[in-house]
Amino acid sequence: MTTYPKDIWKVRHFWWHLSMSDLRARFRRSFFGILWAIIQPLGLTLLISVVFSRLFNQSIAEYAPYILSGIIVWEYVSSTTVGGALAFVQADAYIKQTRHPLAIYTLRNTITGLIVMAVASISLVIWIVIAFPGNIGWSWLAAPTILPLIALIAWPMATIMAYIGVRFRDLPNALALVLQAAWFVSPVYFMDSMFRNGGLNALVDYNPIYHLLQIIRAPMLSGEWPTGTNYLWCLGTSAALTLIAMLMGRWSEKKVIFYL
Repeated sequence: MTTYPKDIWKVRHFWWHLSMSDLRARFRRSFFGILWAIIQPLGLTLLISVVFSRLFNQSIAEYAPYILSGIIVWEYVSSTTVGGALAFVQADAYIKQTRHPLAIYTLRNTITGLIVMAVASISLVIWIVIAFPGNIGWSWLAAPTILPLIALIAWPMATIMAYIGVRFRDLPNALALVLQAAWFVSPVYFMDSMFRNGGLNALVDYNPIYHLLQIIRAPMLSGEWPTGTNYLWCLGTSAALTLIAMLMGRWSEKKVIFYL
């Protein structure tokens, strides 16, 4: 395992090419191209915020960027997790012909999604600059740190799902249910104050998704720095998932070929 990161770095040109190839294929022959990464979350935000702002008696101007930030982060987490479950299956031709570290095939999805997320975040920045210029400050320097943090969480999570998914092909369908449940118990679209007022503090305080969202929401929506607790939860979640992924890789990496 000590040489595993070096092996991944040695084939960096290969997995980077795969990531860029996936990105090009995603928007091939599209008129707007990668701008869809901005258009789609904005359109969904407008639709949801119009309805939810009335249901929850919230100002649409303040609630819309809250929803937009949740959409951007949640779409990355969910797509990377489900994509990870299929990563080894989709890369079976490469796996059968090469001896590259298997983690590069989940890194491929992680990087592609991260680029799309970074582009989508531009819409949030523009929205805040126009609607809430008073939030602009030094705390905004903390917002970009969500990119490496979310990647450090998504990559081992996708790798874990890949090892399970290559053995149990029903995993992507099961993940759809699990992620839907996680969405309902996380402050993605619902304000965290709703959970606290309902006596559901644990669903906020002990939810890694909440702390991950705070990395971008605190500076951009409130003009405040994320707390140390937010960073500790993100780093702790990443460390735990990485350890599980390493143990699963040590036990199962050589067996993956037999399930393809």
